[in-house]
Amino acid sequence: MNTKLPRAPAQSRLIPAAAAALLTLALALFTVAIARGAAPPATQPGPPPPAAPDAAAPAGAPLTAADLDAWLDGYLPYALKVDDIAGAVVAVVKDGAVVTERGYGFADVAKRTPVDPKLTLFRPGSVSKLFTWTAVMQQVEQGRIDLDGDINQYLDFKVTGKDGKPITMRNLMQHTAGFEEQAKGVISASDNLPSYAALLKQHVPARVFAVGSTPAYSNYGASLAGYIVERVAHEPFDAYIEHHIFEPLDMQHSSFRQPLPRELAPLMSNGYRLASGDAQPFEYVGPAPAGSASSTGDDMAHFMIAHLQNGEYHGKRILSAATAQLMHDSPYTPGIGPLDRMELGFFETNVNGREVIAHLGDTEWFHTSLHLFLKENVGFYVSFNSPGKEGAAHPLRIALFQDFADRYLPAAAPHAVAAGVDAATAKKDVALMAGAWTASRGGFDDFLAALEFVGQMKIGMNKDGGLLVAIPGTNGKPRHWVEVAPFVWQDVDSHDRLAARVVDGKPVRWSFDTLSPFEVFDRTPWYQSSTWLMPLLLAGFAALLVTVLLWPVAALVRRHLKVPRVLDARSARAYRASRIAALAIVVALSLWGVFIALVLHDTGTLGGRLDPLLLLAQLVGVVAFVGGSLVMLWNLAAVWGSAQRWPARIWSVVLVLSALIVLWVGVACHLLHVGTSY
Repeated sequence: MNTKLPRAPAQSRLIPAAAAALLTLALALFTVAIARGAAPPATQPGPPPPAAPDAAAPAGAPLTAADLDAWLDGYLPYALKVDDIAGAVVAVVKDGAVVTERGYGFADVAKRTPVDPKLTLFRPGSVSKLFTWTAVMQQVEQGRIDLDGDINQYLDFKVTGKDGKPITMRNLMQHTAGFEEQAKGVISASDNLPSYAALLKQHVPARVFAVGSTPAYSNYGASLAGYIVERVAHEPFDAYIEHHIFEPLDMQHSSFRQPLPRELAPLMSNGYRLASGDAQPFEYVGPAPAGSASSTGDDMAHFMIAHLQNGEYHGKRILSAATAQLMHDSPYTPGIGPLDRMELGFFETNVNGREVIAHLGDTEWFHTSLHLFLKENVGFYVSFNSPGKEGAAHPLRIALFQDFADRYLPAAAPHAVAAGVDAATAKKDVALMAGAWTASRGGFDDFLAALEFVGQMKIGMNKDGGLLVAIPGTNGKPRHWVEVAPFVWQDVDSHDRLAARVVDGKPVRWSFDTLSPFEVFDRTPWYQSSTWLMPLLLAGFAALLVTVLLWPVAALVRRHLKVPRVLDARSARAYRASRIAALAIVVALSLWGVFIALVLHDTGTLGGRLDPLLLLAQLVGVVAFVGGSLVMLWNLAAVWGSAQRWPARIWSVVLVLSALIVLWVGVACHLLHVGTSY
């Protein structure tokens, strides 16, 4: 699973704490709207490729244990050390057999316990969904689930799409049901979450897109699919996966159960923020079918072999060949240009002209990718037990997969990027792409909209007239995009592409290969654009903060100089009320800043233990933002209706504008909504 909530960097010591919180959010989220775990952060010290692929030999290096072990041993130990990652496990399979399984680093740093690919359990996060989707296809095969039927026929509570339209299992599997992001209860550092079924019924996320229209990754949708399997199979979900997938695949060291069964718990790797830091507690995943699996590299190799063999592992079947092929090759057709698409549960990560289906997965500490080269009958799996410095594991897993493909399964011709449009057209197309864009995966009806507000993706033009997007490369630098076809760009230094859907000559939606199967970016409405609202918000906050700080200073100066303040009674009351209102707004924004910073720092807080702080921020915000604006308008009338001089009059206008811009942002970001469901 993937929580999509990045950690914020340290706050500046040169600005007040509340302003620092706002700036922290802006800086942290500006480059990580593509989140949600599958996208690289702003800076990365990635590893150097140990060996370059042989462009002259399309067959690539021999995919043997000897060559692969030597390549991995030259690649990963250095990467783990440089990026401060505690441990990793890799499994590669081909033609129904394991080529190699390797463990690197430590499962327990303090005890120096090495990672054992056969025995050490890692948390594959959203790669767990592949087991859930496989279970769904088993029920499709048995006639108990209709891929294109209304899911309400299988549920004991009602879930409809936007405008009451029915949601199908195909929509759930392709993340096109239209759900907004759900964060509450997604992950917790302690066993304090309701059951996944109770969580499903407790809060159904708002349906913000028409059914089938928009890829928007949803843990809720995957968990709902698991619940449907449980109901139609008349077997608890955990037990179903054990009996119908783990047992026939001889996956003896895998489980969805939380906490782990007694016999498996000692084999569980610790999770770490950094290898040099402390071990972290076992993570509890609320929407269990979406991401609660624990498994070894060896067991995941068995699972890859089964799918590459069209549902068969050593003579035992978990899917018929026809069902497996349907699962692997049923793309979501309204994609964007040539970009990778969703299949049924899997998504494409095609590379070097080869058909590859895959899934990525992230908990707070574990970061995973699984890729299946369908025609070559090759599977590649890697998982890390810590994000490392600045989230290094995220781009590292993508780079490792692409480097693996370039070495062992290269393209028929050398990787070369040539412009497909003339320079003038390229510059014009970049200009059309410029502006603020909002990701389809996010919160739209609760405070999560604030994260989307400060995390809006910005596109601009670099000094050479090229595309400038906040999607850094593995080296942390801006990517060099070349327009290879109208509104299709290729990254010169990787296999990634970016493309836009154009309507009436204007781009209206875009994405790029790492995210395109399950997340797209649409134009941000002008009234929600952080391009102009964020500077005004920061300026307004600064004006309010200055007002609060100067209030006692001015009083002390007047007292020291024995200069009375001459105001009529009405003006004096309005003056005091305006200062109290400014203080209230500053406090409210600070509470929101603290709350969101805590969530960004540790997504384990999403279990609900911050609910009291959330309610406090919401209630104070409603009173401060609405009441503060009304008070500032009263103060404006009092100042302009009295004999006060121009400085006071101008500042009263500044206070009104500051309060109103805060209220505007509060409404746009749903900060006036009171409730603990999100």
